[in-house]
Amino acid sequence: MHRRQKKSAPEHRSDLAADGGALSMSRNDSRSFFNFSQLVLSAGQIKPSPALKHSKITYFEVEILDVQNKKQICIVDKVPPASTLLDVKHKFHKACPQWYPSRVGLQLERNGPFLKDSVSIQSLAISSIITLYFTDLGQQVGWTTFFLTEYTGPLLIYLLFYIRLSTIYDQVESRKNFRHPVVHLACFCHCLHYIRHLLETLFIHKFSEGHTPLKNMIKGCAFYWGFTSWIAYYINHPWYTPPSFGHRQVSYAVLAFLMCEAGNHFINVTLAHQTNSGNKNCFPSPTYNPFTWLFLLVSCPNYTYEAGSWISFTVMTQTLPVGIFAFLMVIQMSLWAQKKHKLYLKRFYPEVRRKAAMIPIIF
Repeated sequence: MHRRQKKSAPEHRSDLAADGGALSMSRNDSRSFFNFSQLVLSAGQIKPSPALKHSKITYFEVEILDVQNKKQICIVDKVPPASTLLDVKHKFHKACPQWYPSRVGLQLERNGPFLKDSVSIQSLAISSIITLYFTDLGQQVGWTTFFLTEYTGPLLIYLLFYIRLSTIYDQVESRKNFRHPVVHLACFCHCLHYIRHLLETLFIHKFSEGHTPLKNMIKGCAFYWGFTSWIAYYINHPWYTPPSFGHRQVSYAVLAFLMCEAGNHFINVTLAHQTNSGNKNCFPSPTYNPFTWLFLLVSCPNYTYEAGSWISFTVMTQTLPVGIFAFLMVIQMSLWAQKKHKLYLKRFYPEVRRKAAMIPIIF
């Protein structure tokens, strides 16, 4: 039998040293290769190719029901999350051509408010199916068309009465009676008022999105045009008598009227500048212009100046139709001012809480 010979101590130690040297050599080689690769990657422009991202777009389905009987009108499918309600209205118009987007009213609930066109569909979604209720708003008109029509009528109607057409007044009486200067001043002030409104509608005011029903424009035109005809008929009548206190009453009233018109204009310019600059998070503050200092007392100074214009016009002409019209305008504008004042209180409470809505000192 052959026995395995044990290695001697020196040989055993030399083998261990050789093994240890080999291990140390392999570790040094791996470290050197790692350092070299890091150097190459840091010095070069080698970058790993980006992994392709697979995005899954979720579409919504909008179910439109009749608000009266809850019957389904149509389903607008494949609506992207970034779409707005106006996009849905356009797709709804393609499915139902008889309803234009401007006359389509959509609600989340049957008795809820109408949703704005700028509302995002994703903000309304609870699930992939969105249910909306449809209401036919009727024939609609734009706000610019609404105000231009409403203000152009009084301007032209008053001028027709001012030139004293033969179909309105007796030409013999018109030639006999002398026109008092207040008649010419009244025509100038009345035309100035509505020309200012027309120019501000075109170049200053920025109207909110959407439209208004045609019937509202008809009612507004009937009110303004009808009262203008009544007012102009009395002031330009051949038998018209001047105010009781004569020239002094007319002079002070004209001065007040012009100041109110200027104040109304500057207030509208200030409000428009605030809207255009995007500074809607603070209450409008007065500027160096003295006409804007009324912001310190009231929250709606444009209505204050508008009421002052018609009160001054009433004093200047001293006629009953103008007084009735001014009274109705003050009531209407006070209601608008109260409504706007409540909105200001919700948004700017510390700044508005000690102000009046339209009439100074009455809190």
